[in-house]
Amino acid sequence: MVAITGASGSIYGIRLLQELPGEKILVMSKVGKMIIPRETGMSVKEVEAMADKVFEDDDLFASISSGSFQYDHMFVAPCSESSVAKFASGISDTLISRAVSVCIKEGRSIILVVRETPKSAIMLENELKLARCGVVIMDANPGFYSEPSSVEDMVNFIVGKCLDRAGVDHNLYKKWE
Repeated sequence: MVAITGASGSIYGIRLLQELPGEKILVMSKVGKMIIPRETGMSVKEVEAMADKVFEDDDLFASISSGSFQYDHMFVAPCSESSVAKFASGISDTLISRAVSVCIKEGRSIILVVRETPKSAIMLENELKLARCGVVIMDANPGFYSEPSSVEDMVNFIVGKCLDRAGVDHNLYKKWE
């Protein structure tokens, strides 16, 4: 499952949809949908077409809001610090926040590609709280040992690191030798 929230970096979620194998589920926040065309030139419909199932963020009756619905991994990419704060506080008022809450309570794999810098002490405390619950905090900080020569290379590095955590083989970046 891929969730796109209202932070800069919608390309991370889009790239995950392009690279993940198997059935893909997509949920986008209202602001996330607004950012996509601005940052990528793609339409929301084009992004939705990359997923097998698409749910609206206000659909709290969607199957993914239940702990009985099974999936391998959840990625929130990009993940705003506002979303991080909601997740850390247990607020489940949208489908994205409910799905994250379900992942935490069920002990499922969840990776947040957080897009914010600098970070306040409150942001760091929220991230630490989630990390202690087993959530992977993946800051969108590319490594340069892979010698990126484009923005796409830097995006591929972060998406590749997400795929590494999910156990998905890829060739998105040059590994450390």
